[in-house]
Amino acid sequence: DGMPQTLSSTSMFTPCGFSPHLHTSKEDEQGGLIFQDGNLTSASLDALIQHLIPTTDYYPEKAYIFTFLLSSRLFIEPHELLSRVCHKCIEQQRLDDPVLDKARIRKFGPKILQLLTEWTETFPYDFQEERMIGHLKDMIHRIAPCDEAYWKKMNQLLQTLNQKLATLSHGQEGIVKISAAVSDKLVAFKTKPPSIQREILSVCSDPYTLAQQLTHVELERLSHIGPEEFVQAFVHKDPLDGTKTCFSEQKKTSNLEAYVKWFNRLCYLVATEICMPAKKKQRAQVIEFFIDVARECFNIGNFNSLMAIISGMNMSPVSRLKKTWSKVKTAKFFILEHQMDPTGNFYNYRTALRGAAHRSLTAHSNREKIVIPFFSLLIKDIYFLNEGCANRLPNGHVNFEKFLELAKQVGEFITWKQVECPFEQDPNIIHYLHTAPIFTEDGLYLASYESESPENQTEKDRWKSLRSTILGKT
Repeated sequence: DGMPQTLSSTSMFTPCGFSPHLHTSKEDEQGGLIFQDGNLTSASLDALIQHLIPTTDYYPEKAYIFTFLLSSRLFIEPHELLSRVCHKCIEQQRLDDPVLDKARIRKFGPKILQLLTEWTETFPYDFQEERMIGHLKDMIHRIAPCDEAYWKKMNQLLQTLNQKLATLSHGQEGIVKISAAVSDKLVAFKTKPPSIQREILSVCSDPYTLAQQLTHVELERLSHIGPEEFVQAFVHKDPLDGTKTCFSEQKKTSNLEAYVKWFNRLCYLVATEICMPAKKKQRAQVIEFFIDVARECFNIGNFNSLMAIISGMNMSPVSRLKKTWSKVKTAKFFILEHQMDPTGNFYNYRTALRGAAHRSLTAHSNREKIVIPFFSLLIKDIYFLNEGCANRLPNGHVNFEKFLELAKQVGEFITWKQVECPFEQDPNIIHYLHTAPIFTEDGLYLASYESESPENQTEKDRWKSLRSTILGKT
């Protein structure tokens, strides 16, 4: 009896492959699972855990496994869930009996191995905990006497998991190093000219190349975000467990937060690059360059960098530079701004995103597969979905309908973050993006006033106070 046939790990996430229709049968209705029109809508936590557990002739649907593993952490910690799953398997398959029923376990074995494999592949961060690995090994040690192949399978599984965790933590360390380097360089302001740094155009003067390198940074950072971070960002106390939040030790959302920081850095970098040059003509040139970069980001499907660039250009120290802007061909900028206009809950952007998502599904090349959503809006959507309906119904049941919707949104994001970047990496440009000094907000205002004098009394007063606090001048 081979492994149960399941789809490849990405297909369950794609909107077309994501099937919330979990097949109902008579037993399910009695097992505490409530269905409506063939969809599982609610159940007690115990019934949901039971539904996750494979038997000799049952294996849960892929969409169910993802949805439940994603959302269960709002009610029970992963190590506790795995412990309960293993405990129930031991009971149901009588794995404590002195003599094991080998024929029966050979039917069950491949299925429990498959479940553990899917768990480690989709939520590898769960297994940074020793307890998780302990439960996993214990389970396999119990079934291994019935089939030598199970040892091999376990070693493969652990090897793959270790590699994955090593890659992820290596990437995280890189990001931490960069962040540390950057925090030392939040320069307030140095007198200009001479300029405080090489400027972007001396590092990369081709907007297409810069857009591609930005896409590299985005995909690299996205690859570290675990799907569970979206749920853990919103962990509240579970009403049925008055003692603690599920993740009281720490909210495991560091990759998600690092990614939001990157967005902010890019905004400030764009604004710094524009405010720094002493000459109006050069500033206008930098603005036009960034408009072209943003336009190329839009064409690639990199909406996060696009939004950061537009936000940087819309910061007050930049937008007040009227003489500079008068030298810019702004038509292209207005088209981009229109795309990212927040009106109608970002209607234009959402339409463009759906277009990119559709293109991604039918793509023939990695380049066409790229979809990098405007990230803080994605988080906001998930936040409102989470706040908008209760995790539990009045009868204490888990509101599974809500979690299917959550899994659909997070699942789509997972598909996108798995895309391999098709562009060649330019370490020089990427290093610059991460380490070039950026002005603080005050620094930006000062640079802006030094470039184009204050227009009114409020600006004059602010300029004066900034000159004295930052430059020590009166």
